[in-house]
Amino acid sequence: MKDISLALLALVTTALAQAEQPLVFVTAFASAEKAGIHAFGFDSENGTLKLLKRTTGVQSPFFIALSPDRRFLYSIDEFGGKDNFVAAFAIEGRGGDLRALNRQNSRGKAACYVEVDPTGKSVLVANYSSGSVASLPVMGDGSLGESASFFQHSGSGGDPQRQQGPNAHCFVVSPDGKHALAADLGIDKVMIYTLDAAIAKLAPNAAQSFAKLTPGSGPRHLTFHPNGKLVYVINELANTITVFDWNAAHGTLQEKQTIATLPADFTGKSYTADLKITPDGKYLFGTNRGHDSIASYRIAADGTLTLLIVQPSGGKGPQNLLITPDGRWLLCANMPGNNVVVFKIDSASGSIKSHGEAVEVPMASCIRWME
Repeated sequence: MKDISLALLALVTTALAQAEQPLVFVTAFASAEKAGIHAFGFDSENGTLKLLKRTTGVQSPFFIALSPDRRFLYSIDEFGGKDNFVAAFAIEGRGGDLRALNRQNSRGKAACYVEVDPTGKSVLVANYSSGSVASLPVMGDGSLGESASFFQHSGSGGDPQRQQGPNAHCFVVSPDGKHALAADLGIDKVMIYTLDAAIAKLAPNAAQSFAKLTPGSGPRHLTFHPNGKLVYVINELANTITVFDWNAAHGTLQEKQTIATLPADFTGKSYTADLKITPDGKYLFGTNRGHDSIASYRIAADGTLTLLIVQPSGGKGPQNLLITPDGRWLLCANMPGNNVVVFKIDSASGSIKSHGEAVEVPMASCIRWME
């Protein structure tokens, strides 16, 4: 009897520990039986991942986003198909279970980025191949309504082979929820929109509708500094990061610095992908695909960057990054490398060190955190 009681106590203790652990969702950008959204439990003390659940029924889920209240997950569905969609899921419990709600057309080709505004009432999507962006209203049950706004970008960039037309690659909502910025790789611009989240309506920003980057830059992803006064854009083709001052009141960008992501002596082919900033705003990390590395920068008081070190990403093609809210851990999805690597961040130096064994995920493309 005593042995049974001890066994039950151990089971309950284990269940409670798992329930308290944060969840990490990782997409497998694949098709057929390999496609899916993996849910891992993350041990914040030891920096380890444990697979809890794998959700199928979504094809080529390149990118995902979570609602602010962590009740819903939104995923790209059928990237590259005849029609592209954004799928809505309810997050059920703490075991990583996802219940499909519905999906809506992204109104473009190769949908590659989804974002939820801070109120949870609007979902934004960027369509890469067709070079367009759209907004979809979120219904009361977390499902998605048909698009409320759609904008087709136009123009070309400085690289005649890669930039013959628009390629919207990300769509990020400002911290105050009043604006949305779309990095368009194909036209060397960051497009600036106003957002009325309550009705999921976008409009070109009157004060400044876009910021132009150096021809041939290929802006891919962008992020806001935690102070809400700076925007950082990582440029895929030029292998650089551009720093902008952000005027939240008017929704305007003013360029102040561009800095390389690669060592000066590197002569091979490489293309950047993602960038993330530590919660304390002290360090920025950006990925290099080809060089297969992560560049670490110190952020000065004025927002400018100093390159500290470029270190191996632990796999081929580092695609996406996640920094844990406590700033201790960095997770890297190496997409063609088919893995996720956990790094420990040195808060004193800004360097990173791989921690434990890489976790296998086929074509790992996007990482999201849930507490």
